[in-house]
Amino acid sequence: MTEKDRLLKILKALSYEEGDFVLVSGKRSTYYIDAKETTLNPEGMYLVGNLMYELVRDIPGIDAVGGVSIGGDHLVSSVVLAAYQKKDNLAGFLIRKEPKGHGTNRWIEGGKNLRKGMNVIILEDVVTTGGSSLKAIEATEKEGYSVKGIIAILDRHEGGKDTIESRGYTFKSIFNLNDLK
Repeated sequence: MTEKDRLLKILKALSYEEGDFVLVSGKRSTYYIDAKETTLNPEGMYLVGNLMYELVRDIPGIDAVGGVSIGGDHLVSSVVLAAYQKKDNLAGFLIRKEPKGHGTNRWIEGGKNLRKGMNVIILEDVVTTGGSSLKAIEATEKEGYSVKGIIAILDRHEGGKDTIESRGYTFKSIFNLNDLK
């Protein structure tokens, strides 16, 4: 069984749920994917890190990966560890939902590992409409980094990919909604 097949099995078992849900986008859905259940599973985290790392390295010139706290914390950590295991000095950073209001008052954490203008990828767990991804891109670019695209565990096929690509960013995902069915 491939790493991707193993990850899909874990994602289906731990993260996919049917019912009546309201998504971050405000849309209603008959299913929900809580990818944190997969990324906090030891094997799931390991597989996500390896598979996302491979997608990052398919895009030339990427210096760092980032994600919005709290869902992105696991993704960034697992990809940076996968890179380190391959002797690749890929840096990581986290994007706050809002500055903490004291101390350095930063949007981006991990900035001492970064330099202005470097090429970065934003990691997402699940992309629906792309609205959260665009907010993450905006916050990251305001801090002086060059966002090249979004890599997600799952694309729900609800317009997010098109929204992101229409703005000139790359979009890749390990899985899409059809893989779960």
